[in-house]
Amino acid sequence: MGNGSSFDASKSVFLEIEDSVEKIVFSLHSSTRDIQELICQAAKVNKFCEITLRNSDGAYVTVSPTIPQNTESNPYIVEIKPATATSLTTLQLTELLSGLATVHNLDQLSSQLVSHSSAATVPTLIDRITILEKRMEKEGLKSVEIEKCKKSIDGIRSQIYEAQKKFIYHSMLSGEHAMIPEIQSSYRRHAVLPHYTKYTLSKETIEYLKQPTFDIWHWEPNEMLSLLEHMYHELGLVKEFNINGVTLKKWLLCIQENYRNNPFHNFRHCFCVTQMMYGMIHLCKLHEHIAKEDIGILITACICHDLDHPGYNNTYQINAKTELAIRYNDISPLENHHCAVAFQILSNPETNIFANCDQETFKRIRTGMTSLILATDMARHGEILEVFKANCKNDGFKLSNEEHLIALKMVLIKCCDISNEVRPMEISEPWLDCLLEEYFNQSDKEKEEGLPVAAFMDRDKVTKPTAQIGFIKFVLLPMFEQVALLFPQLHDVMVIPLRNARDHWEKLKEQDDEIRAKQQT
Repeated sequence: MGNGSSFDASKSVFLEIEDSVEKIVFSLHSSTRDIQELICQAAKVNKFCEITLRNSDGAYVTVSPTIPQNTESNPYIVEIKPATATSLTTLQLTELLSGLATVHNLDQLSSQLVSHSSAATVPTLIDRITILEKRMEKEGLKSVEIEKCKKSIDGIRSQIYEAQKKFIYHSMLSGEHAMIPEIQSSYRRHAVLPHYTKYTLSKETIEYLKQPTFDIWHWEPNEMLSLLEHMYHELGLVKEFNINGVTLKKWLLCIQENYRNNPFHNFRHCFCVTQMMYGMIHLCKLHEHIAKEDIGILITACICHDLDHPGYNNTYQINAKTELAIRYNDISPLENHHCAVAFQILSNPETNIFANCDQETFKRIRTGMTSLILATDMARHGEILEVFKANCKNDGFKLSNEEHLIALKMVLIKCCDISNEVRPMEISEPWLDCLLEEYFNQSDKEKEEGLPVAAFMDRDKVTKPTAQIGFIKFVLLPMFEQVALLFPQLHDVMVIPLRNARDHWEKLKEQDDEIRAKQQT
């Protein structure tokens, strides 16, 4: 409700609600949302219901503090529609924006909201949030107030995200391929996003993109999308799968939209993993030894491997008995979800890059991508590596052997998924900070919910050196060294940097231990 005092000027309006005339009185300083809530209260309905007013001539009347006064004999007719998931989110956003605009005296923005909020879409309102955030900072508001507003905005954005993802859950639970109309239209908003700018890549960038030293931090989202598109063209995948160019762009945009804004498991991580795979394909000359179809499966699986990652790992999903854990019976719930989202996107004709493949080819692609994405579950690390080692024993590995090739592809996507330490320290260390932030978020949540907490995720126990040393020594090095036996060209560019990273963190740990020892004496 409006926060004016009893001395504020007020206005009274008469409303016809289900054949009954009601009177409401509100301050001229009330917001549009305040008046809508007051009408809902008079009608005894949820405050987020859609309210429409008509006069005696049937003309629509704007709900705002400037609404013309009427008489008891000539009331406004109230039409009420129940709140839907989309309208609820839109109204919440409008309420937030109106309140912020009023509180911070952004009169122009406030008036725009009052006049356009009823027709605004969720993406439009999000754009206005972004504008408002910038305006707030320019107005020189205190940082504390900015943070409070940003938290409210983040909360609303999360609600939007969850509402827009429900179509995936409904479709998977029903087992139907076709989406219901309102869900389909919501989904298409991703598919028909404006095309990203196509960048002209220099020869230096094209060559740099093939290197493990590629600095992924220097590229904006649109540039990463262009680089991914380049990979499909350069590797001959567009020709191999007869991919429509517009469909490829729409698919990449939709992929980007379906990665959450997590500290670590986000779209930049997706690009990072894919770029490393692209580099390994060229370093190992895989395109000369295996079919383009397999190359396409490798690259596409990397792009899709963490789709819609919630920022909390499988252990949390299982211990917290989340919807994903229940749906997939505690068996790789996240990886199964990533696969499901990937193929839900591909089920839309507008974003199906494999639409021109025959049924048998698509079946092989689906089987291959699913096996690779499921292989990224670290719970299966030992099992997958042992199979690969057995295949390589006594120089017995053969690319012509289908089982050997499948094992190799699984190990390659695993290498790329956890390859940050292969990169130079100035590139890899920021990734470590992102990962620890995500770990700490999870462990804090686990403590709040009384769930088990892994020591390597506990902010009170883990340090950067302790987090890295064991992982490099017992997970990364054994796997990369095994792959380098098959492809010796990887030794200098991947195995050696890993050993250097191990030595770096061991040295830092020794220094930390010395400092701790001195403090205790």
